[in-house]
Amino acid sequence: MGSSKPTFSDNSDSTIDSLGSRTITSPLQHRRFVEDRSRILYDTSAERLRERLDETGEIMTFEEAGPRDKLFFDPLNARAAIVTCGGLCPGTNDVIRSVVHTLTYGYGVRIIKGVQYGYSGLNPDSKLPFVDLTPDVVRSIHQNGGTFLGSSRGPQPTDVLVDTLYREDIRLLFVIGGDGTLRGADEIYREVKSRGLSMAVIGIPKTIDNDIGVVSRTFGFDTAVNKAVDALQAAHVEARGAVNGIGIVKLMGRHAGFVTAHASLASADANFVLVPEVPFDLEGPRGFLSALEKRLEIRDHALVVVAEGAGQNLFDEELGKDASGNAILGNIGVLLRERIKQYFSERGVEHSVKYIDPSYMIRSVPANANDRIFCGFLGQYAAHAAMAGKTGLLIGSWNNLFIHVPLGLAVSKHKRIDPEGVIWTSVLEATGQPGRMLND
Repeated sequence: MGSSKPTFSDNSDSTIDSLGSRTITSPLQHRRFVEDRSRILYDTSAERLRERLDETGEIMTFEEAGPRDKLFFDPLNARAAIVTCGGLCPGTNDVIRSVVHTLTYGYGVRIIKGVQYGYSGLNPDSKLPFVDLTPDVVRSIHQNGGTFLGSSRGPQPTDVLVDTLYREDIRLLFVIGGDGTLRGADEIYREVKSRGLSMAVIGIPKTIDNDIGVVSRTFGFDTAVNKAVDALQAAHVEARGAVNGIGIVKLMGRHAGFVTAHASLASADANFVLVPEVPFDLEGPRGFLSALEKRLEIRDHALVVVAEGAGQNLFDEELGKDASGNAILGNIGVLLRERIKQYFSERGVEHSVKYIDPSYMIRSVPANANDRIFCGFLGQYAAHAAMAGKTGLLIGSWNNLFIHVPLGLAVSKHKRIDPEGVIWTSVLEATGQPGRMLND
């Protein structure tokens, strides 16, 4: 339910790069091995498939993820490294643990290094030593939130990072992160390739925003939605406990409102859902404040759920860039709180506004059971891809199957809620809010 309508054309290149011929028999037993020719459809609509076959004679497919019967790397000589970057996300430790277990127990890889504090740990200037990762070391890390290895934001010189990896004789690099992190992984992959190095670069998509292209679901999203529902329930109770009570909850979602939309649908109590994909006006006869006033006249309370990236047009000036190069967002939650108070005070309407921002609580908790299972699969499939000599890819979930997605394709576009699609239509039906809160 987390996907939007397709955003990639059938002529997008889904070819996966490989380091060379695979000649080593896999030590895995009792497994269904996957052949490279096994492909997964991008679009499952029969009507659209027929149309595109008629137009181009081709359809877009992705290479199926999974263990190969022949390996490129000799497990006894393969040295691996794992790095986690960007904001915290439930399930990161589960992925680390899964990669370590699969490489160690499945393939017999003996040396796995953990890079501390993101890409900065690959820069010698940081003076951060690698951490030895063994099954004993990662045994219980999945019970904790955050990342066992630490994280950081911001770019590092790609050539310096590759120099470090080469010097440490790293053959398998696993990069766990979101959009910016995966762009960095793509740059590392291209630098490695330009040098002719035999190094597999594998991305594992991490973001509670669930906004990475050609990925139905990113790990941490399910947990984030579950925890967000708790905040919505609290705000709803507060709203119902006062005359013209208004609960406001701001959730993460810079470019995409998936967490906000799904949490609102799960709580079934939200009356207004504001996301980056659907613009709205505050003032005016058809604006949000007017709609909120009508809601209070009818029901005496309201629950407003807003994504952090919503309503950025309401701020007068840009706030610059953060360490990752992203535009610093205006605090839409605080703006709504103050404008709502002002609006009803000017009209002499008794009201009570309660504002909750659970962002860092949501992203720092351990993964729930569903995300833990998902993270286990991601780690396993990442290890399988790397040992087979696949490179320049991320492990994605698409149409309930796991696939190999070229890094460049995955980060070329954000996935966003389709205002005409089933998710947003469901939100409108569940909340009863106006379908359009614009005055033009």
